[in-house]
Amino acid sequence: MCDDRLFAPQTAALGATVLSVTKADTMEALAAAVLRDAPDRFALGGLSMGGIVAMEVARQAPDRVAGLALMDTNPLAESPHMQARRTPQMDKAAAGGLASVMRDEMKPNYLSDGPDRAAILDLCMEMALGLGPDVFIRQSLALRDRPDQTETLRHYQGPSLVLCGRDDRLCPVARHELMHDLLPDATLRIIAGAGHLPTLERPDQTTDALRNWLEEI
Repeated sequence: MCDDRLFAPQTAALGATVLSVTKADTMEALAAAVLRDAPDRFALGGLSMGGIVAMEVARQAPDRVAGLALMDTNPLAESPHMQARRTPQMDKAAAGGLASVMRDEMKPNYLSDGPDRAAILDLCMEMALGLGPDVFIRQSLALRDRPDQTETLRHYQGPSLVLCGRDDRLCPVARHELMHDLLPDATLRIIAGAGHLPTLERPDQTTDALRNWLEEI
């Protein structure tokens, strides 16, 4: 439930392009939308759900992905526990309660305790409400039904960056160590003082890691 402001520090520093794909409710269709809009060959980075979409892009068209950056994300299919939580959240959002879902169930898990926490949480709410309940429901369905991507990572040969905030509670460090171990050519970066959104919480460190990754491609 983020727009291009999630990557504002990185796009300003690196000249990257943010691809917004919100019109589909499966990872396969979201990845296909990325591939329709992307150049013939490109370096691809994604954070959280964007990282899951990026893995599906790499599964569908590995030869087009020159390098892969996976940030604060998860290569595994959704657990039954999390699947069970999706329907009540979607029902609540559809009934006008998106702000409540974001405030009570999602935002508290996003960030580390830093000086900009309140401002970043406000931005998260603004982005989510701007996208609206229909996007929330489509994204929830795509996350609920997503495939496992461990074999995708095991076979992807390009230079890869695996990055996360040390305090990420949604996608913990161990999940990123798994991705690092699966990828044949990967660098692991753990960002201190950041939770689930290091692009905003620790933008300079995140940008430096992305710049170093891009120089390898």
